[in-house]
Amino acid sequence: MERSRIGVWLIGAKGGVASAAILGLEALKLGLAEPTGLVTQLTQFSHLNVADWTQLVVAGHDIRRRPLIEGVEQIAGQSRTAMSGMIEQCRKAIEEIDRRIRPGTVFGVGATIAGLADAGVPRDETPHEAVARVGGDMAEFARNEKLSHVVVVNVASTEPAVDTSQLPAAWAEFEKLLDLGTKCPLPASSLYAIAALSQGFSYVNFTPSLGASLPAFDELSRLQKACHFGCDGKTGETLMKSVLAPMFARRNLQVKSWVGHNIFGNMDGRVLNDPANKQTKVASKDRLLREILGYKPHTLISIEYVPDLGDWKTAWDHIHFEGFLGVPMTLQFIWQGCDSFLAAPLVLDLIRLTELAHRRGHSGPMPFLASFFKSPYGVVEHRFDRQFQMLEAWAEGQNNSQ
Repeated sequence: MERSRIGVWLIGAKGGVASAAILGLEALKLGLAEPTGLVTQLTQFSHLNVADWTQLVVAGHDIRRRPLIEGVEQIAGQSRTAMSGMIEQCRKAIEEIDRRIRPGTVFGVGATIAGLADAGVPRDETPHEAVARVGGDMAEFARNEKLSHVVVVNVASTEPAVDTSQLPAAWAEFEKLLDLGTKCPLPASSLYAIAALSQGFSYVNFTPSLGASLPAFDELSRLQKACHFGCDGKTGETLMKSVLAPMFARRNLQVKSWVGHNIFGNMDGRVLNDPANKQTKVASKDRLLREILGYKPHTLISIEYVPDLGDWKTAWDHIHFEGFLGVPMTLQFIWQGCDSFLAAPLVLDLIRLTELAHRRGHSGPMPFLASFFKSPYGVVEHRFDRQFQMLEAWAEGQNNSQ
């Protein structure tokens, strides 16, 4: 029996993470790559009837018009790995995906991101117009490609923080924010979420932007029988924190301070060089220590843009802790990785797991995906091993039925 086709709609489809994910997906389809880094390939998930790579059809939105193949070649070139042969074999598929990418919206994204947009991207549309346009693009994609479902994943740049303290919790009232025109407080990530969920499509926020993080989105997703979750993919330094912090807690060692310095040179680093955008990211990276330790040590997180580093990210962490009889001690670690290629397999995993959850009748938030995120919606458990057990427990409850 022919398996259904599943849509993947990437917000920020020409960025580094999307480019790495697209190249990886097409390489997996052709058998050109091993599934290293993919959680869904682990033995304990082998019984899950997740989508085959060949079922996935990719499209998306972006505010830049440069050819997708250029972004793929650029990010691959920064990986320090020979990928030119792989790219050539995937070129036709990548160019086909590029023809399905539509102009995104810059409503509420802040000056830095808006400054990256090319001509042809609408700049004066109202929130209602933006939601209708991008939602129409997604719906047309589903019709044209005869898709059983679409999973929308936000892998765009980090937006400035939004004050949500006065925003309504009920969807009926929240929806009225779209009537406020230029005074609407919602950023693009939330408009994309409204557009996706209103169509009954799933929405995953891989960024620390507002996205679908508010209670009104839970209600909308359940009304439309759609899934959603986020936010901020946990790929490097924060992943290490979620593994190491429980060690200090379980050995009753008092963490006095935890300082982390991050340097990288990709487009994400360029956007985070703006203090307004950086604030959103820092808040996401900083919140888990208090939850794990039960108290808040002194923390400092710096994020610095160093253009010549490209997609390579270095995180240096200094942990000062107190041992028996008050003896001061330190732990330091350095994490170096190619940022987009750390994130890409997680994006592919999230697509598979979200589609499976939707196929099995799930709607609303998906807390069993907490291990993939720095700030998982509604989940106070931040210890990586416990979060991963949540995913394993969910998987054990699934069977092989369609």
